[in-house]
Amino acid sequence: ESAMIRTAIREEQEHYRHRNVAKLLFMHMLGYPTHFGQLECMKLVASPHFPEKRIGYLGMMLLLSEQQEVLMLATNSLKNDLNSSNKFISGLALAAIGNLATPDMSRDLAPEVDKHLSNSNPYLRKKACLAMARCLRKCPDMVEDFVERVVGLLNDRSHGVLITVVQLMTQVLVIDREYILEEGGGQYDGDEDAYYESPTRTAFLKLVPSLVKLLRNLLSMGYSPDHDVGGISDPFLQVQILTLLRLLGANDVKASEEMNDVLAQVATNTETSKNAGNAILYECVQTIMAVESDDGLRVLAVNILGRFLLNRDNNIRYVALNTLAKCIADGAHAARSGGGGGENGEDDNTAASALQRHRTTVVDCLKDPDISIRQRALELIYHLVNQENVEALTAELLNYLVLCPRDHRGDICSRVLKVVDKFSPEDRWRVDTLITMLTIAGRECESSVQSATVVYISQSSEDLRAYAVHKLLKAIRDDDGSQQGLLNVGIWSIGEYGDLLLKPYSYTPPSSGGNLSEVAELSAMAPESTPVTVSFMELEPASVVEIVEEVMNRHTCPLEVKQRALTCFTKLRERFENSADAATLEKIQNLVKKYEGSSSLELQLRSCEYGALINAIKGLSVKGGDGDDIFGANQGSESVSDTVKTAAKEALARMPVVDIKLIQRKRAERADAFMEGDAMDPFDTGSNDDATPAPTSSGGGDLLDLNDIFGGGGTAVPAATQNGNALKAPSAKIEATPNNDVDLLADIFSAPAAPAPAPVATPAAGGFDIFGGGQPAAPTPAIQNNLFAPQPVAVNPAPSVGSSLVDPFAAPTPSQQPQQASAPIPIPSSPAAVGGPIPSSTTVQGFSHQGLAVEFECTKPDTWNKQNSLLVAKFINTTDAPLYGLHLQVAVPKYVTMEMKPPTSTTVPVTGGSSTKQVTQTISVTNTMLGTKNLMLKLKASFTSKGTKVEHLATCSGFPAGQY
Repeated sequence: ESAMIRTAIREEQEHYRHRNVAKLLFMHMLGYPTHFGQLECMKLVASPHFPEKRIGYLGMMLLLSEQQEVLMLATNSLKNDLNSSNKFISGLALAAIGNLATPDMSRDLAPEVDKHLSNSNPYLRKKACLAMARCLRKCPDMVEDFVERVVGLLNDRSHGVLITVVQLMTQVLVIDREYILEEGGGQYDGDEDAYYESPTRTAFLKLVPSLVKLLRNLLSMGYSPDHDVGGISDPFLQVQILTLLRLLGANDVKASEEMNDVLAQVATNTETSKNAGNAILYECVQTIMAVESDDGLRVLAVNILGRFLLNRDNNIRYVALNTLAKCIADGAHAARSGGGGGENGEDDNTAASALQRHRTTVVDCLKDPDISIRQRALELIYHLVNQENVEALTAELLNYLVLCPRDHRGDICSRVLKVVDKFSPEDRWRVDTLITMLTIAGRECESSVQSATVVYISQSSEDLRAYAVHKLLKAIRDDDGSQQGLLNVGIWSIGEYGDLLLKPYSYTPPSSGGNLSEVAELSAMAPESTPVTVSFMELEPASVVEIVEEVMNRHTCPLEVKQRALTCFTKLRERFENSADAATLEKIQNLVKKYEGSSSLELQLRSCEYGALINAIKGLSVKGGDGDDIFGANQGSESVSDTVKTAAKEALARMPVVDIKLIQRKRAERADAFMEGDAMDPFDTGSNDDATPAPTSSGGGDLLDLNDIFGGGGTAVPAATQNGNALKAPSAKIEATPNNDVDLLADIFSAPAAPAPAPVATPAAGGFDIFGGGQPAAPTPAIQNNLFAPQPVAVNPAPSVGSSLVDPFAAPTPSQQPQQASAPIPIPSSPAAVGGPIPSSTTVQGFSHQGLAVEFECTKPDTWNKQNSLLVAKFINTTDAPLYGLHLQVAVPKYVTMEMKPPTSTTVPVTGGSSTKQVTQTISVTNTMLGTKNLMLKLKASFTSKGTKVEHLATCSGFPAGQY
């Protein structure tokens, strides 16, 4: 048939042309190509006969689009038909313009369309309004020229003309706003306020009383068979008027006051038994929420939506849930910007408070079989949560979490975490909710949820920790091993607080609700309102180890859980040191040792390292492959020093409490520093124009000035160090990112950040430095914010010839202790200098704060180079207890280069003891402006004294002038 039509077109069979185009229309609806008939449509449009014109216009509107170049051939025919005396021919031309007009056609034909706006025939007037809407959409700059003509049509008596005029006015307002905001509108600057003050909107605002009167007449109109739909008088016109009023009343108090009465009348008098009435009410609610209406009217609108939720039609319930969510979000935004009443921006007579009365209906929608209804109800419940109803709504969310599809559980868990974090009434309820959520959806929840649970448990009191670890142990024991998130959090908690499992625990929940799972069970068993005490029995150490071992031995146990189980066993070995029998302790050590030959490098590494830690705690020396002690401190001895024991116990002690708010604040500060201004370097401190700029991501590595580091102007950002050693290499490029993990003073745990590797000075001859103080420390991986992220593997460098293995726990060997032997010195550039006299030392006081005193012993290692100095920091503990976690940071001016070595120990014993060794740290400095400027140090020390974290900033400038 298509081939026959092609043949007829080629042979110019005019008497079959309209029939062939009709066949092409049917073929087009079936999806077959019909592009070869486009010119035939143009020929039919130019025909003088109405039947052929009708087929031609229909074919043109269906077979052509406004992108077709052939459409410009129809412009002249359209102009002729617009001037035709036959109203049906003119109507066809207007319909074609309303569907296919291009910008060029709109400019050419707009005058002819404008003439039909004032035509005496309503049939042509309504079609002209729709055609004019298309023309103005294509040519927004013509809007102001037709405003007056549009205003005059609003007094038309024909409902068909009125509905098209209202549609045209709506289109004009939308077009005018887009033109002003997106393109600037010529004389306008693209501002929102410019739209509200535009001449078009100003002219239409004068018609608000007329529109209100028209809507009121429709409401009071009696039965009219021409306009009645389901007992409603012309619902289509009512909906269009309400839409226009919504655009005119936005941000206009006067116009909103004029339409408030008629909106209340529509909301109260419209019949809801038929769909036409529901459509009008829905549009009325949209208008009430958009205009500057009073609170009583908004409450009425929310109540209408609440009635929609009881409708059996899912479509009506869906739009009601969507509208309610938008309503509550807009109300929250208005409360934040305008300071609404109540704690959450809610008064007794606002839309938000009215919505709370429909909370039960919204919650019931979570049980709907339609997934789209359940999802919309879920979104709305997130907006409904506040301090008063957080417990009830969170319980509903957890109930829905059991039934929802698995691919939705991860998002719901994240939402529940936000709700719990923001509105939690107490710490116990928060921890209990998160544990219950992990029990339900631990497999699907994100690692951030697991990390947050760990943080909340670590921040809680000792009593709450005991409750959490007992509950987690019970949940792990009852789980089938599928909830990985629960296993991660539970095994971590057992390792950290396993000693609390050896004691019985009991508590009495509040009678008003409280914890989610136990209280629900106990309330069912005991209907009385008296609180029931929940108790956990004490466990034997062997039972705890057996439960964790059972989890680890499952064939479905993930590798990540096995890694944490090894850490858990190692910490339990220290926790149960004084409470478990020898068999249990031996079993723990065997479980750790079991994976020394594992095919997983991470498991193998953990097993070997944890085994060494356990042996160090027991005082046993661990031999390496060559028969030497791997700690390198007690050669030829079967035991390790007290320092190694202390360091091993400190490594297995409880984790420090993570301050999550500090993490978030530091992260936000870095992001702000990264985004603000033209400088993309987060280390830019905003100093004055005369100051040397901070290094950028592509620049060099000049050390920051003291003022730049410690608050001389702008953001305080310190130099990066390795175990307290400042990065020396000035040629090293530092990547400027907002999440720089070597930002020491912006450390996420409010403790020394992950150190960057310290550069090692290369000997002049390029060989091994026989005078060096031992091997350089291996780079330490950066601390990650995510506690459950995969752990990086630390690889120790192979020892060079003539060196011994480095003890990671013991104090340095005598060659590393400056107070017992000569300090390490670089190879001199001149052989004559070797063995030269060593100048006498000078002692300079650094600072003294809360029992820790620091003094520097200053010497000149090179007699031929007075700029080089060797500073040995000596740490003095004047308290009656050791100081743990010592960390010293040093910053120097730009004219000074510096290299620091790690301290001999991070634990400072009480000074003056018979067997104590003084803790020292060696610092090499070079003052390039010796004689002009003196050496000056900015110090920041952090340590833990009797369980309290202490930080102190000080300036040390007492070095002899002209010598240092």
